[in-house]
Amino acid sequence: MIELGKYAGAVIGAYGLSLALLGGLIWRTLAANARARRDLERQENRG
Repeated sequence: MIELGKYAGAVIGAYGLSLALLGGLIWRTLAANARARRDLERQENRG
């Protein structure tokens, strides 16, 4: 592992926070996509 010295906690925390935010954005994108697909299916089935 890379030697981070006295900043190891801050660097690892920043990486963890970044990964958590990216995971949240991906989850929200997939959820919005699924919702849009359901809405589109409803609209297509009405006609």
